[in-house]
Amino acid sequence: LRVKIRTDGGVSNKAVYLALGIQADGQRDVLGLWIEQTEGAKFWLKVFNDLRNRGVEDVLIAVVDGLKGYHEAIESVFPKATEQTCIVHLIRHSMGFASWQERKPVTAALKQVYRAKDAETARHKLDEFDAGPWGRKYPAIAQSWRRNWSEVIPFFAFPEPVRRIIYTTNAIESL
Repeated sequence: LRVKIRTDGGVSNKAVYLALGIQADGQRDVLGLWIEQTEGAKFWLKVFNDLRNRGVEDVLIAVVDGLKGYHEAIESVFPKATEQTCIVHLIRHSMGFASWQERKPVTAALKQVYRAKDAETARHKLDEFDAGPWGRKYPAIAQSWRRNWSEVIPFFAFPEPVRRIIYTTNAIESL
């Protein structure tokens, strides 16, 4: 979250990072808020150690948006955690390659990939997208999905109700 903070007689923009935990029964808990000018591996390592020190014993799945240093930080504190790329962030990134007028149909075509029943079907749908008109017109989209594929497919190991929760980090942004 970006906020304006008044300090030393001036106002500056700062980032507030929020960790949201969702328990097996669906209960959501705010695990913490951190204000930092920049983020990186050291910042995330501090956050994860803070969470561990305050009683978080394990993380099943962490939904992230491709931040540098994140993987190493979570792996060192919660080595069993599965990392899931935020599908909404991946779609937003993909839309950067498409023209404004074509974003809706391109998004609809990508929906076939992330709404597939399993990872194998999703891979097939991505291949179809790539070979189709949108993939030929915007080859960087499928390339981007393939580059992130190992962080996309954990999503498919979960049932549909869980997928609806973990396909985006936007639950955090909407608080």
